[in-house]
Amino acid sequence: MENLINIFIRGAFIDNMILAYFLGMCSYLAVSKTVKTSTGLGLAVIFVLVITVPVNYLIENYILTEGALTWISPKFADVDLGFLSFILFIAVIASIVQLTEMIIEKISPTLYNSLGIFLPLIAVNCAILGGALFMQERAYTNIGEAVSFALGSGLGWFLAVVGLAAIREKIRYSNIPAPLRGLGITFIIVGLMGIAFMSFMGIKL
Repeated sequence: MENLINIFIRGAFIDNMILAYFLGMCSYLAVSKTVKTSTGLGLAVIFVLVITVPVNYLIENYILTEGALTWISPKFADVDLGFLSFILFIAVIASIVQLTEMIIEKISPTLYNSLGIFLPLIAVNCAILGGALFMQERAYTNIGEAVSFALGSGLGWFLAVVGLAAIREKIRYSNIPAPLRGLGITFIIVGLMGIAFMSFMGIKL
């Protein structure tokens, strides 16, 4: 249990997808203009990560790695399908994103319209594929660790995008120099948020 908590905290704060690895910056910067749309997209990212990372974990460990197919027959002990990981991971992500898009359109048409093109773009959000690839690289020992990592990474992305949106809503009323208005001041804020999140690296896990 302690190990799962450590993985969760590390994924959310120390190895934050946006502020530590800068993954998913395109939708992060584009959607973080209002808290409402940022919250919707952040929850969608959490949902997609929590579904896709465990599914890709099962695919990795029961289909792709060398010897993974022995559950079918011992004859497949030498089969290594690792070269298919990118294709299968992306196929799973695209399927779950399509499902998420349909759910949001059904439940909240207003949020669906406000997110616009950025909702289907979750399928090509590098933070989502990054979650699957980090799972693969770190070789988690069970699906519980994969779920904990996915939930922590999704929460970290959610906190970063909602935090930036809240700040951007507030600075509308600030007297910002003309050359820095828009993305200029946003890049500065993101840099400061990244520095702030670096303080979590001092946590001993």
